[in-house]
Amino acid sequence: MPRKRKKGLSERQKKILEVLETFQDENGYPPSIREICAEADISSTSVVNYYLEQLEEMGYIERDRRISRGVRLLKPLEDISQSVKQAAERASELLQIPIVGRITAGELSPVPSSDFAYYDAESKIEIPPSQLPGREKGKDLFALEVDGDSMIDAMVNDGDIIILKPTHEARNGEMVAIWRTDEDETTLKYFFKENGQVRLQPANPTMEPIIIQDPSDLEIRGKVVMVIRQVSGLQS
Repeated sequence: MPRKRKKGLSERQKKILEVLETFQDENGYPPSIREICAEADISSTSVVNYYLEQLEEMGYIERDRRISRGVRLLKPLEDISQSVKQAAERASELLQIPIVGRITAGELSPVPSSDFAYYDAESKIEIPPSQLPGREKGKDLFALEVDGDSMIDAMVNDGDIIILKPTHEARNGEMVAIWRTDEDETTLKYFFKENGQVRLQPANPTMEPIIIQDPSDLEIRGKVVMVIRQVSGLQS
């Protein structure tokens, strides 16, 4: 389902627009996704792509995903000052959920120490509270970028961003972020506790479940409450 957003620009969106205009003026052609990352001081192409999708929906840019520099600014920056003011007035209405790192969607894999600092302190996803399911109000929610394709049949693809509710418990069938504490390994899977052991079930018919004989070896870090999908055709 397409994400609905109120009009107005966040500071991160405004920064990306400034990069687009300055880069075009200085070079005569638009920046690539990775150049936007560098100029806007954003660590991940997925996060840049997330904001570009919003800006396209809001009518500020036009994109041709068949080419690597297919981003075009439609409105000059002097025309957006009022939108920035509106964004400041409405900022309190949006939840800002921190992106704290990445998680593997595959076999249990070691967590590189660099992943915990993969995103800077300003990396956040903005979500209207009305988009969260059930009674989730955003308190303590955090986000992770997915690395791998073990959950593709659950509509969770490589590069997507998942929103999680912190928890150390899960019901059978819930999608959770799992850490194997003794090996410092991580994975994203469906959780099943049965016959005294844990089955970590992928949503990919080409992959086998992971069976953990001793449940005390595992730590549940969060339960997935929402998936923010990457836009297909991302060019770097």
